[in-house]
Amino acid sequence: MLFRSNGLRLRFALQEGLHVIVRGRLTVYEPRGEYQIVLEHVEPKGIGALQLAFEQLKERLAAEGLFDQKRKKSLPAFPCAVGLVTSIAGAAIHDILTVLQKRWPLLHIIIAPVQVQGEGAAKQIADAVASLNSIRKIDVIIIGRGGGSWEDLWSFNEEAVVRAIVASRIPVVSAVGHEIDVTLADLAADVRAPTPSAAAEMVVPVLSRLVEQLEDYSVRIQRVMTRRCVFERHRLEAYLSEISHMRFYVQDKSQLVDELTSRLCQAVAELRSTMKQRVDGRHQDLLACNPLLFVKQGLTLIPQLVTRLQRQMKSVILHRRQRIQHAVAELNNLSPLAILGRGYSILQNVGTGRIIRHAKDVRVGDELAARLARGQLACIVKDVIPDTSA
Repeated sequence: MLFRSNGLRLRFALQEGLHVIVRGRLTVYEPRGEYQIVLEHVEPKGIGALQLAFEQLKERLAAEGLFDQKRKKSLPAFPCAVGLVTSIAGAAIHDILTVLQKRWPLLHIIIAPVQVQGEGAAKQIADAVASLNSIRKIDVIIIGRGGGSWEDLWSFNEEAVVRAIVASRIPVVSAVGHEIDVTLADLAADVRAPTPSAAAEMVVPVLSRLVEQLEDYSVRIQRVMTRRCVFERHRLEAYLSEISHMRFYVQDKSQLVDELTSRLCQAVAELRSTMKQRVDGRHQDLLACNPLLFVKQGLTLIPQLVTRLQRQMKSVILHRRQRIQHAVAELNNLSPLAILGRGYSILQNVGTGRIIRHAKDVRVGDELAARLARGQLACIVKDVIPDTSA
């Protein structure tokens, strides 16, 4: 017998035919006179509980198509901003930042610090992925941590983390543990990296290498163009030596070439100006996303909200005070003491304590107490006059 409280602590699901090793206490169920074992600990035979829970969850999520390759997104070639979901106290963040800054110094990095192991870590990781998805400027997300035991890495096997990665509109790179460690987050991510450093290398290219390639391409283009120009010049000279009238034709075309060259230079200048304006616009957009601006705006808004709150509270208190005063006035109008104040009194039999409503309820000689608006009177009945109108 396994109580629900103990069953909820199991990481794997019990199935028909599963061989398990249990620990508990032997008791007697008195209504039926049967012996039973009250289970306190259950683990699969021949396989760890975490491993079985991993396989069961993996099979269920795979059946939903969460690990399908066709739904995974490709990484951008030149990202402008990268989001990091990791612990700020671990070595993984140092490795990732070192590689990113070395390879692509122009990169904007947004860090979402989370707990990467222990209770509550999975929820923090899932919430961090969702929060980074609300930032439009981020092009790719890296989820990672350093190596550890199977229990240390278990937060990345939680269903909440897997579903957060699948729901991400931004490509996600998983870099959890070492190359031999495989988690459900690795299977759900768009790209799996063997280590955090390798994840950083996958996300961004090497800026210096791109610059070197561009310079090399420029030199090669110049060489090719020079050779081609020399070749064409030789052809032109040979052709001109054979046909004299081609000289005039070439002069006309030379003028056209000069005109096209001028137009080309002008187009390049306009394109350069346009690109510069776009870069300046992107720079202004980045400055507009500075969190310090939002903090300052919030600080200026707080006094206004405090003033509005105080004004509203005063209005509410005044309204409630008026309602209370009105209710007190109505209660005073309905109070028996107010009736007594108009000259009436309440008679009560001293012996029985009953309130006198009819003359027939008293007898000559009874002691009565008459309560007035202020004070009471002790009375003795001398005569009873019946109600002749009845």
